[in-house]
Amino acid sequence: MADYANLPAPSPEQGLNRYLQEIRRFPMLEPEEEYMLAKRWVDHQDTEAAHRLVTSHLRLAAKIAMGYRGYGLPTAEVISEANVGLMQAVKRFDPEKGFRLATYAMWWIRASIQEYILRSWSLVKLGTTSAQKKLFFNLRKAKSKIGALEEGDLRPENVAQIAHELNVSEAEVISMNRRMAGADASLNATVGSDGEGSTSWQDWLEDEDADQAGQYAERDELETRRGLLVEAMDVLNEREKDILTQRRLLDDPVTLEELSGQYNVSRERIRQIEVRAFEKLQDRMRVLARDKGMVVPA
Repeated sequence: MADYANLPAPSPEQGLNRYLQEIRRFPMLEPEEEYMLAKRWVDHQDTEAAHRLVTSHLRLAAKIAMGYRGYGLPTAEVISEANVGLMQAVKRFDPEKGFRLATYAMWWIRASIQEYILRSWSLVKLGTTSAQKKLFFNLRKAKSKIGALEEGDLRPENVAQIAHELNVSEAEVISMNRRMAGADASLNATVGSDGEGSTSWQDWLEDEDADQAGQYAERDELETRRGLLVEAMDVLNEREKDILTQRRLLDDPVTLEELSGQYNVSRERIRQIEVRAFEKLQDRMRVLARDKGMVVPA
């Protein structure tokens, strides 16, 4: 695997600004170039190819890591954990699946960061269920969405709304909010000090424009789900893939009657294959999601 010691490493001494500038020098890869590099790694364990795949995605890892800057942990360490997740993604990436490395890697990056945060925060040891972890990682976002950014306890109506949206009890919302209140980092705090002027957390906040944020979130969700779907399809045989694709993944689904003619079986048999294939696909997607550190329904 690509040697982690040869990668640019964020550190308090170096300064975050300088690290972010340094990783920008690595060019983004075109789809065909990415595919060929991934094939060289898979087929020949070419470490130079793996190194290029990793370095070309360091900006993605840093961008995702910045989204976890409010947990009171050293930013350099969060980015380092993101890079570890990225390397794991490159190690396991299969270019024959038909989707880009970035789509696959974001799950590994997020999982690595979240595991680090969960290990580091003693308060989370009190809440280990999927719902509590979801609350931990989504409370700030939920508060921001409804404009509940003031310090101290939440208003009763805000508690009720967040509890409903995150499917937890109001008591859990109140408790988690109080536990996390003491660790919120100030958005005016300085990031790095490399002689080129200081930068505050506010400078790294994304555009709060509702339409742009919504569009980005929608694209991100679509890409990640598509990547997960493509990977999970391997659990199906060719007939199941074809029937499920024609019945559920096309804009204009094929009828049971048409498929029964194609496969020379009854419409009821086609329906049974479709239902069974869909159940197998759902089960596989849940397993893959858990492996990538996602919180999934029971």
